[in-house]
Amino acid sequence: MLVPWLSVFAALPSFVLRADTTVDEFATTPGKLRVTENSGVCETTPNVYQASGYGDLTSSESIWFWYFDSRKDAANAPLVLWFNGGPGSSSMIGLLQEHGPCRITNNSQSVTLNPYSWNNEANVLYIDQPVGVGFSHGTLNVGTSEQAASDIWNFLQIFLADSRFSHLAQNELALWTEYGGHYGPVFAQYFLTQNAAIASGSATGVNLNLKTLGIGNGLTDPITQYPGYISYAQSNPYVSPLAPDASMEAATILWSATGGCQDQIVSWNNNGTDAVCSKAQSFCNGNIISRLIGDHDEYYVLSGSDDLYPPDINSWLSSVQTQIGAEVTREMTNGDVYDNFALTGDWMRSKLPALDAVVDAGVRVMIYNGDADFIVNYQGIENMFPAMANKHAAPFNSQPLSNYTVKGQPAGLYKTCDLLSYVRVFGAGHEVPAYGGPGLDVGEVAFQLFDQTMKGRVAST
Repeated sequence: MLVPWLSVFAALPSFVLRADTTVDEFATTPGKLRVTENSGVCETTPNVYQASGYGDLTSSESIWFWYFDSRKDAANAPLVLWFNGGPGSSSMIGLLQEHGPCRITNNSQSVTLNPYSWNNEANVLYIDQPVGVGFSHGTLNVGTSEQAASDIWNFLQIFLADSRFSHLAQNELALWTEYGGHYGPVFAQYFLTQNAAIASGSATGVNLNLKTLGIGNGLTDPITQYPGYISYAQSNPYVSPLAPDASMEAATILWSATGGCQDQIVSWNNNGTDAVCSKAQSFCNGNIISRLIGDHDEYYVLSGSDDLYPPDINSWLSSVQTQIGAEVTREMTNGDVYDNFALTGDWMRSKLPALDAVVDAGVRVMIYNGDADFIVNYQGIENMFPAMANKHAAPFNSQPLSNYTVKGQPAGLYKTCDLLSYVRVFGAGHEVPAYGGPGLDVGEVAFQLFDQTMKGRVAST
């Protein structure tokens, strides 16, 4: 989930990270976990363990997590990390709106057991990050994906050192994420780099057994993906065009004009400063994206701009906050965290080299996208593929897209080459697991592509 971008670029005063330091009231335990076990909230499957709480990075930085054992063979099942994006959005979105053990109901007041939960086959750890996001709290020191990766590595070292979870260190590890085009490649590459440092003796810690990376609706390489906003607004499977002709024409001009969006992205990639990159983000999103979406929901173009789906989760989370051990009032999105990333222009930094490095390191990668999403649309993602330089890129790009079915029903298009796979999901918005398909249940398509990826075989059924 990306933070709504139409109102976030109003005059940020300076290139200084915003910080919240009002955390003295909490009894933190730096380097340790504080855990509430088996709260009975959300996962109600008999004998399935769950835990929620905090990993305290320091006395003033606490990361919130909610962990669920696999419903099947938890001792040997892989450990899956889930991160929502924004940047600044809580991973409780993924848990409750997308693929967790329970799903929020349409009235936002209760939850129901999710038969397509990803913990059917894996141990799943949902993490609110960076500090300040969701139930996490403390000093806001993070303004880039790389800084976020360092904090998550440190959190996982704390998590896997705890006797309740240390057995998971030997299991396969998978990283799945939204804002995934940035968080996914950067986090995965950082994990691999730290593992290498441990192996060489230049660092100490728990090796992370990373095998899989899943990227949902991810902005990875702005220079190749931003033209997709224009092409998708002109022609897509659902609402064409999205915006009036005058808006389409203006956005097209502002993309290619001297000093326009394209030039500004190139300037950043030619060793531009954070200020240059931040300016490019503000210019491109204000003059390209916001002109093209019209009166439609940027996350699901079949709805209006006031779309309420997926249902809000704040009310229900507030009602169970004490039971699960959360210490602060949760926000769906932390604007100060988003601003910190906007000030560095993180959005506009290409993470394609990191993605290529992760593929070349032997990590299995699934890139998936809902074709009714505008904010990171499939046309932009498919524009990115020819720019890849990993060892599977050429044979991957030479393949045509084939029909992807679930229970024999048409659900999308896909292609796969060795460790690299892609699925374009029909009828899904930005949060792919929140949608179903003709003759299919909500979350059913996403569960199949998740399960197939984790088992190393992506195929139509």
